[in-house]
Amino acid sequence: MDRHEKKKLRDYIGEYLDVSGTRLTDDEAAFLGNFLDEYDKTYRGRVVTPRPRTRDGWGSDGKYTYRETFTYTFTDDVGIREDYEYQDDDGLHRRSTKVIKDARGVLNWLRAHR
Repeated sequence: MDRHEKKKLRDYIGEYLDVSGTRLTDDEAAFLGNFLDEYDKTYRGRVVTPRPRTRDGWGSDGKYTYRETFTYTFTDDVGIREDYEYQDDDGLHRRSTKVIKDARGVLNWLRAHR
């Protein structure tokens, strides 16, 4: 891929995802270009919920068990919303949400969840 093609592709990706400060190889740029081309029919609205993780931990009061649940939703705008939920056997419950809207974050998520 020559410089002009890559710049054009990077500009296209930049319309939807934050590419500032992100270095992309030719393969990564092409992959993200295909991801954006297919987003509406393949990804938009899709929800991915891996199996919840239950683990044991240790604290000052001894052993406790906690459960973590992640839910990933491909948003209407190009991006991935991550909803995280934590609950332990002492009743502690936390939730948080973040949205992945940068090129590197989307690439890393897609690699980790193939």
